[in-house]
Formats: sequence, structure tokens, C-alpha cells
Amino acid sequence: MVQHVIESDVAVLDLLRKNQAMTVAGIAKSLGVTATAVRQRLTRLMDEGCIEREVVPTKRGRPQHEYSLTTKGRRQTGENFADLAMVLWQEIRIIEDPIVRRGLIERVSQRLAGLYADQISGTTVEQRMLELVALFAERRLPLEVDQSGELPVISVGACPYPELAEQDPSVCSMERMLISEILGETVRLSQCRLDGGCDCTFELSAADKQPEQQTRTTTQRRPVF
Repeated sequence: MVQHVIESDVAVLDLLRKNQAMTVAGIAKSLGVTATAVRQRLTRLMDEGCIEREVVPTKRGRPQHEYSLTTKGRRQTGENFADLAMVLWQEIRIIEDPIVRRGLIERVSQRLAGLYADQISGTTVEQRMLELVALFAERRLPLEVDQSGELPVISVGACPYPELAEQDPSVCSMERMLISEILGETVRLSQCRLDGGCDCTFELSAADKQPEQQTRTTTQRRPVF
């Protein structure tokens, strides 16, 4: 549970993480509540310093207000990952050798995947993807899986480490490796929010999209290099 923010306000924070900036009308429509209820939540969150308001000109009529997360707001919604991120980066940022740095990221990814192993028990990659969605949902991180194409595509609507990612894109590599470890399949980062994308998207490698002949346990999953 996010500290100092009530449950109804958390829904607003989560929505703004995914959409970046929204109007009162947009938030009300997305949450299915009245504009008055939204304004009350926004007032509380602005008082907490979690969101900020910006006046945006319109083609016709009066300017409108758009609301977006502050740095504190991003920290609040990503709080479940904050301790792991801080420990990780205290070690990684002091390493200059890129090979050693990458090796540490891989090991941390493997250790993190091990922490979640008891929540990932699917015998097929499709089952594990659904479990991955549930795992991220518990941490208030929106994740969707699109299997309409030739290869599955995983879309993460909010970064678990927003401040760290802005300082060092290696965080994106760590997230890719973590997802690979959890799924037991190689994935690649095909789109990143840091490059202007709406979401971070990960695609399953074509070489790994093959029928699975036997039950695979955590210890059987291939390492990611």
C-alpha cells in the first residue's frame, strides 16, 4: 500500500503514470467518477506534492488544466520497487567496466526472478506471461500482453524505476533481463518510454517461440546473456 495516499487517490496516480498528463474530464471518464470527485482527489494530491497542474492553451475557448505526476508522485506509485532499485544502483553506478557492469545486472536480474519464482509456475510461456501480468499488478505497474501477432508483445505502461532510468538507461536492460528470467525465454526491448514511446514494449525472440515439450521449472530456465 502506498504510504500517505488513500486508496482512491492511488487510482489517480496510477492513471497519470500510464497517461502522463490528463484533464479533469479525462480522469473522470477513465475512473467512472464525477468531475467533482476527481477535483477533490487532485486537490489532496497537489497538497501532498504528488501532482502538478499546467495551463494548456486550446484552439477555442479558455485554456484547460492538465495534471501530471511530480517526482514525488512517481516515487509513491513505484514505492514497491524503491528498495530494490536503490540497492541495485548503489552497486551498479560505481562500476566503470561495461563487462563487469553487465554481469552484475544479469546476476541481480536472476536474483530478483528467484524472489518471484513461487508466483510463476506456468508450464507454457503463455501461462507465465499471465502470471507476470498478475505479479506486476500487485506492484501497481500496468502490464499488458498482446498475442495477436506472430510473436507475443509485452507492454509496460509505467517504469518501475523512473528516476533511475532517466539517469542511466541500463535500468531498461535490467528490466528486460528480469522479464526474460521470469518467462524463461529471451526477450528484446523493442520500444522504450525514454525514446518517446508510449510504453516500454518487449518482444519474445523468434527463436524461442516454439512448442514446449516438457514442464520447465525455475532451475531449468535458460540463462540470459
